[in-house]
Amino acid sequence: MLAALGAAALAAAAAEVRRRQQANTGRVTARSRAARTGEMARLGGRTGSTYAWHRARRVFASAERKETLDAEFELKSAEAVADTLGNMKGALMKLGQMASYLDSGLPEPLRAALAELQQDAPPMSAGLAADTVERELGQPPDAVFAEWDPVPIAAASIGQVHRAITRDGVAVAVKVQYPGVDEAIRSDLDNAGLLIGAMSSMFPGLEAGPLVAELRVRLTEELDYRSEAAHQQLFADYYAGHPFISVPRVLPELSSSRVLTSELATGARFDELGEWSHEERNLAAEAIYRFVFRSMYRLHAFNGDPHPGNYLFRPGGRVTFLDFGLVKRFTPAEIESFAQLVQEMVIRHDIPAYRRTVVELGFLKDDRDFTDEEIEGYFRHFYELVMVPGPWKVTHEYASEMVRRFFDASGDHGRILKAANLPPEFVIIQRINLGLMAILAGLEAEADWRRIAEELWPFVDGPPSTPLGHEESAWRARVGR
Repeated sequence: MLAALGAAALAAAAAEVRRRQQANTGRVTARSRAARTGEMARLGGRTGSTYAWHRARRVFASAERKETLDAEFELKSAEAVADTLGNMKGALMKLGQMASYLDSGLPEPLRAALAELQQDAPPMSAGLAADTVERELGQPPDAVFAEWDPVPIAAASIGQVHRAITRDGVAVAVKVQYPGVDEAIRSDLDNAGLLIGAMSSMFPGLEAGPLVAELRVRLTEELDYRSEAAHQQLFADYYAGHPFISVPRVLPELSSSRVLTSELATGARFDELGEWSHEERNLAAEAIYRFVFRSMYRLHAFNGDPHPGNYLFRPGGRVTFLDFGLVKRFTPAEIESFAQLVQEMVIRHDIPAYRRTVVELGFLKDDRDFTDEEIEGYFRHFYELVMVPGPWKVTHEYASEMVRRFFDASGDHGRILKAANLPPEFVIIQRINLGLMAILAGLEAEADWRRIAEELWPFVDGPPSTPLGHEESAWRARVGR
């Protein structure tokens, strides 16, 4: 499903929010909108014509030959996509990151190539990074820091990260934004028409204008590292002293709009967890789940970029959370809306009431063509893991079906999807349904999610149900949370 949607979605979205990087210098250029759109059209054309030729050859091939042709096509497509996205910083890379772990139905070579974009990308030169630090902090990095590693330890969508040691002897991670990426993104975001048109044609029920406006606000906010620093410090302060959730502290005196310095965190990466025991993976998954929903319901904030590169793990469910560029803060009214949906579907199982609420909130503009059974059949999947108490395993099949219910209008629930809308205030929150579930599926996580959720839901405020729950309960009592 996502693979089929990918060509159209990547070409359309990239034309609007692409972040360009020159492969030789690392400097992003805000070229004319027509030139950038033309380049993406050529990419789409190359991909499309390659696939068309592949299908034509496949028609007359034997079964064995078809497998060979499929492998050839997947490898070529993977190389083309990874090569193109690997040299473009920003939203295109984010799309690649999401696609690489979101849907287990993607061809494996394509998934493998896109997976390279999760943590590693072509870095900018050491000199360019140093110039940015000097321009932002007033002195070159060797003068600002006691020690500075010119080799980046990570490359993200709009910046790269360097290790350093402060003059006070604190080990830090310094995120440096790619020069010019902000101009390129703002230039692309000035032309929202193509994205609105593409989204409206794919999803007829979608009010694309407000949705794109919300995405524009979030993406523009992500360009300002001062905003990210404030978000990160909000979470760091809230979770200070937490027994298993850690957020690195920001050093504001060494940060600016394009440089973000925070305490250096260490731990195992997501792909290393495959070697850990099933019990340890369950603990890691529970910690992530608790972080997401405690933050949303208690802090009224959601870190909207849950992907494998944003976690560091230690045994016993200890998780450090990274990258707070895409954060949504919710009003009490919005939190109440989320809570109302959960109570009507899960707690009371009152489908007529749930139906009225999804219409009032704008998820369905007109529900007259649907029965209660159809509406429950479509929306229940998003609540399945908390519908009843007891151990429940988050599988790849469950996560992939969730993706299909967002994007595959040809499936069993296509009628509702074609009539569905996504209110702007719910744009970022849907990353829970997509990104978080993909993460839990990647860990093959199993837990009594209903009991854990009842601890986190303010309208239940249940007692601790796991060892991590007891640790968290003691922390809450100690800090008055």
